[in-house]
Amino acid sequence: MPDDRDKTYDVGFGKPPSHGQFRKGVSGNPRGRPKGKRNLATVLERTLQEKVVINENGDRKTVTKLEAALKQMVNKAAGGDLAAMRQLSALASLTEAETVATETKSTLTESDQKIRNRLLEKLQQSKKETNENDNKP
Repeated sequence: MPDDRDKTYDVGFGKPPSHGQFRKGVSGNPRGRPKGKRNLATVLERTLQEKVVINENGDRKTVTKLEAALKQMVNKAAGGDLAAMRQLSALASLTEAETVATETKSTLTESDQKIRNRLLEKLQQSKKETNENDNKP
C-alpha cells in the first residue's frame, strides 16, 4: 500500500487521519431528517381543523371537529355531566387568561415602543460621541 499521506499533518486528538475525514461537498449525515415529517402539534392542529357534517335541530351543518367537540362538551355540561362542567370551566378560565394577556400586551406595546425608541436614540448618540472621542488625536 503506497504511503500517500501528508507527512506534515499531525494526527491526534481533534485531528483525525485524512482517510477518515469527510470529503468536501459531501454531507456527514446524508440521509438526514426526512422531509415532511410532522410533529404532534401539527398533526393535532390539522385533525382539529378537518370538517365534519353534524345535524343540529334537524339542519345539516358543516363544522370543524374542534367546533363539534366543543358543542358536545357544552351540551353535556348543560345536561348535568360534572366532568364536562369541570372541563368547560377550565377551558373558559384558560381562554379568559389568554384574552387578558393579549389585551395587556397590546396596551403595553405602544408605551414599550416609545421607551425602546428613546433608548435606541440615546444609544446611537452615545455611540456617535464615543466614535468622535476615539477619532480625536
